[in-house]
Formats: sequence, C-alpha cells, structure tokens
Amino acid sequence: MLRTRGVTLGAALLLLPWLSGCVTVAEFRKLEYEVNKLRRPGAATSGRTDVADLAAEIEQLRDAIAQLEGRLEVAEHRSEVAIEEAKAARLDAAGSGISADVEDPASGNAPGAPGEVEGAPQTASSELRAYRDAYNSWRTDEYGACIDRFQEFLQTYPASDYGDDAAYWMADCYFKQGDYQTAILRFDDVAGRYPTSGKAPEALYRQGEALLRLGPRYGRAARRAFERVINEYPNSARVEQAKRQLELIGPD
Repeated sequence: MLRTRGVTLGAALLLLPWLSGCVTVAEFRKLEYEVNKLRRPGAATSGRTDVADLAAEIEQLRDAIAQLEGRLEVAEHRSEVAIEEAKAARLDAAGSGISADVEDPASGNAPGAPGEVEGAPQTASSELRAYRDAYNSWRTDEYGACIDRFQEFLQTYPASDYGDDAAYWMADCYFKQGDYQTAILRFDDVAGRYPTSGKAPEALYRQGEALLRLGPRYGRAARRAFERVINEYPNSARVEQAKRQLELIGPD
C-alpha cells in the first residue's frame, strides 16, 4: 500500500509543473523529499524500533549488573568463610586437649593434670564447641539455625572474646535471609556494643547496605552509616567502598 501511495505521489509531482505555474523548485524538492521518505522501508516504524532496541539494551545491562552483584556476594561469602575457618583453627589449637573430665591421648593430658584450674578447661572447651556449631550453620547457609545458635552463644557466654564475631555473624544471617530491618538493628548493636572491634566498621557498612535494600527513602540513613565508617574508622578496609557508596547515593 505504501509503495502504491509513493508511486501515485511521484506521478503527481511530475505533473505539477504543467498543472500550475506557481510551483517553485524549492516546493518541488520538498515534495520529492516527502515522497522519498514514504518510499523508504520501515520509515513509519523507525522511532518505535529505536525505542525497542534501547529498552532491550537497558534490560541486558540490568541482567549484567544482577550477575555481577551475585558474583560479588559469592566472593564475599567465600572470603568470610576463609577468615572464620582460620579463626576457628586457631581456637582449636588453643583449646585442643583441654578437658577437666576426659583424657586426651594425643596431648598426654590427664584429668587433674598439674597447672589446670578446676572447671576452667571445661568452660573453654564448651565455649569453643558452641561457637563452632553456630559458625558452621552460617557457613552452610542454615540461617535459622545460625541465628538461634549465635543467640544462645551470646546469652551463655556474654563476656566471650568472640562475642563481637558472634553478634556480627548473627546479623549477617538476618541480612542474608532478607530480614533487612532486623539486620539493621543487629548490625547497629555490633557497632554499639563493640566499638573497638574490627567488626564495628564492617557492621556499619553492612548496616548501610541493608538500609539501601529497603529502598530510596532510606538513602539518608544509609549515607549516615557509610559516613560513620569513614569518620570513625578511617583505617578500615571498608573506607574506600563506603566512599563509593556515598557517590552512588548522591548529595544529601
């Protein structure tokens, strides 16, 4: 239909000089241009095609970003696992062979060996086992068990040297199961209760991430969390990442 229309207009244009003496060369060229546009294949839909192509490219970019975020989470998880396994190995080395009730053939320690304080070895051993059980739940992504076991650990051993780690990993379990509101509170608790711990800047940074997951209206609160990382822990490894997050959030 378009081709027929174009040919008809073209024929009309050829007759114009003879039909009217008022048609100028400029007017003729303009009409000729319009005819050529009509004859061009796909001219009527080119705008829609451009928009569709742009939408497809945006969708591809979104997919690529989602894949990168997934890979980053996996990499961070593996790094955290490696750190915790190294720490657990040190705990094992420190607590191995210590028991008030059971002889350890490998170490040669017997019940009531000289130098032991009655009751203390048993406490150290049970504390280690409780921490490792909770940590293993975190490592295997059993978030419900992770939360329950770390809560029990913190209640049973409130003065433990590993309280900051336990509180942090419990908050991380809330985050990873998608309970961002509770994760925000728990990360804040880590920073508040253990301000001198290496987990404090980590907790503040993760708190900022959890706030961002709740949506744009929490951007100001997330900004404050990232600013605290920079201002209160300038030597933290999270500082540069916090600065990048602030750039992405934009001006307050």
